[in-house]
Amino acid sequence: MKKYTIYLSLAAITLSLSACNFNKTNASNKSEELIVNKEIEKNKTYAKTDFSFDVDPATFTVSITENGKKAEVSKPQEAKEVTDLKKSKDEISWTYPTEQINVKLKKEKNHLAVALTSLSDEDTTFIWPKLDAKNYVLPIAEGKTIPNNQKEWLAYFKQNEELSMSEAFSMSFFSTNQETFATTFVMDNTFNSDMLTSTEPHLKLTANHHFIGFDKNKTLNYRLYVTDNDPVAIAKTYQMDRINLGEFKTLDEKEKDNPEIKKMRGAIQVYYWNSRILTTEDIKWGKLPKMVDEPIFQWIGELLTQYGEDGSEEYLKALAAFKNNEGYKYEKNTFLTSINYVLLYPQFYNKEIFKNPDAQAQKLIDKGIDKLSEQERYDLNKHLLAGVLGDLTPPIKQWGQATSSDVFKEMKTSGVENAWIGLPNWANGLMNPTMVKTAADEGYLIGPYDSYQSIQENASIDWNTASFPNQELYEHATVTKKNGEKVAGFLGKGRKLNPTLIFPDVEERFKGITQNGIPFNSWFLDTDAAGEIYNDYSPDHLTTQTEDVAGRLKRMTYFDQNGLVVGSEGGNDFASKEMAFAHGIETPVIMWSDPDMRENKESEYYVGSYAALDGGIPSKYKKVVPIKEEYKAIYTDPVYSLPLYKLVYNRSVITSHQWEWDSYKIKGQVGERRMREYLYNTPPMMHLDKEAWEEHKQDISDNAKIWSPFQKAALQHEMTDFKVLTDDRLVQKTEFGENLSVIANFSDQDYEADGLKVAGQTALIIHDGKETVVKTEG
Repeated sequence: MKKYTIYLSLAAITLSLSACNFNKTNASNKSEELIVNKEIEKNKTYAKTDFSFDVDPATFTVSITENGKKAEVSKPQEAKEVTDLKKSKDEISWTYPTEQINVKLKKEKNHLAVALTSLSDEDTTFIWPKLDAKNYVLPIAEGKTIPNNQKEWLAYFKQNEELSMSEAFSMSFFSTNQETFATTFVMDNTFNSDMLTSTEPHLKLTANHHFIGFDKNKTLNYRLYVTDNDPVAIAKTYQMDRINLGEFKTLDEKEKDNPEIKKMRGAIQVYYWNSRILTTEDIKWGKLPKMVDEPIFQWIGELLTQYGEDGSEEYLKALAAFKNNEGYKYEKNTFLTSINYVLLYPQFYNKEIFKNPDAQAQKLIDKGIDKLSEQERYDLNKHLLAGVLGDLTPPIKQWGQATSSDVFKEMKTSGVENAWIGLPNWANGLMNPTMVKTAADEGYLIGPYDSYQSIQENASIDWNTASFPNQELYEHATVTKKNGEKVAGFLGKGRKLNPTLIFPDVEERFKGITQNGIPFNSWFLDTDAAGEIYNDYSPDHLTTQTEDVAGRLKRMTYFDQNGLVVGSEGGNDFASKEMAFAHGIETPVIMWSDPDMRENKESEYYVGSYAALDGGIPSKYKKVVPIKEEYKAIYTDPVYSLPLYKLVYNRSVITSHQWEWDSYKIKGQVGERRMREYLYNTPPMMHLDKEAWEEHKQDISDNAKIWSPFQKAALQHEMTDFKVLTDDRLVQKTEFGENLSVIANFSDQDYEADGLKVAGQTALIIHDGKETVVKTEG
């Protein structure tokens, strides 16, 4: 892994990215609002108005003429029968009777409006447009520019011949670069639409639309914009389209309704792993061999036998080893894993084992075991266990704090002013509410991972997100395919839930988790913004993809209205108004389908497993791995990357990496990815436990001191410009308003221009004329 440090120029010691920039008066707020309005006004100028169009109804070929240059922007299809042809100066319409599709094109002031309407009550498909261009600009993740003959992209599209646009595209458009202008096809949304790819002799794309018979909305709208061949023009034109549709909401606007969102500004992103309330530091291991025959330890074995997915065999072997004074690291971890696991069990209380509960435990027992909240149940179990372990452990209030609360306090004192902390499950917080309170008290955001994607009929305690008290959901609230089959849940387990049918269950879960006042101030919703959406053909609850998304947005809004800062996986922009942050836009999941990465544990590319023997970070998130050369063009090479999403949503959604690919994950690319984090205003993300914090704390704290004020400044503006400064595309520049810019030099050669010098493999931040250098060392 490259090691990297951050060097500050003397001019930057008085860093203009300082707190004084962010403690604004009302007057300066109004001034900044005017600046932003000016930035938005400029965005209205990118879409050209002086173009004309021609169309051949039989083949649905569309040509655009701009400034005397004509280009076929949608290629001809096989000729079809045409009826009801009507034509005027700026408008033409017709019907394809065989396909039962009505088509209407109309020249508006700054775009060509195209409406495709199904006349059928059955499911139908229709292809348009067909694209064959030298280069494509696509909103794949953050954004890509793709030459039609680039070999790695051709290989990628050969494996992915049919892309669901709602999943594969972060925004609802696709663009082609013509010889003298760009054409951008903007849709209201990408639901029920696929992008079909052909790679012979070069890359060609075709949009395929599914009209659903029971969907009352039978019309698909396109707006075809003409701009310069510039990704800024393309992105800003799309942004104005979203604003005109009422589908754009800034962080400023979101903060007025939920002030907690302010804490996201300048925050590093941390997934924190502390699944144990009892840790190795909490056990007096020398006392254990004499205690292993105590009834409590036999009872734990019985619980594991009856309710544990892996049974009690390894636990009992560990006990035997301790009895023989042969308990080493593996046995200690097995012992701790088992104890922490059974503390989650509602069946933990046994009056024959726990004969003398303390006052707190007795109070909870008297309340009635079946009437306890989840947090109260964990509290009871901890007190019961403490009562029989005696001085084997310290007082309960100390359990687990050295590996959780103490780390958060140290983060703050080391200079990490702003952080979002995600827990892998709400149970981690309910078992250790002191940890959650400490994070909140330090001014951090902290929240659990939650999911309403799947339901299992008999979910184990490991799959609590797939478990619901309502027993009717499995049969009556799950998604059915057109052929009558149920859609399988995550990893093939259980079924997919219909989000329109489970809102009361969302409320019930949330109220159950928070009823004792645990101070979560954020919530992360798995997959809700990832575009994995469905038409549900269940006869008693027919549901369109549009309604599916509306159900997801309703629950995102619910959490936001409860004062929680809401984020989701993916970040696709149908959810941009409802979420404050997203994980997956900057680095999405890399190649699910590659066995070397997912199955072959001997491969250097194997990303790791979900298991963590020591209760800390699973190897899937901790192990540093290279990625194959052929994947770099697709996922990480700056040559093919564009900040399209940031050009549209910089002031609206804070985006980072998908959690499997944090800032430290990719071998040999840590420094390069840091440079792009500044170039694209992308928060650094890392998986931490106490050990990982100790390993990385100097780097994290040094970087946070630069990152936090930088992002707070960048979020005050649009990303106003993006430039490629060299022919090899390895030196790039972004601008945030008039006074903040970043130049990233991804090459090994120094770059000099306009009195500035940027060394190879460094990024330069320029704010109000003052410079900060982000530099990597080999």
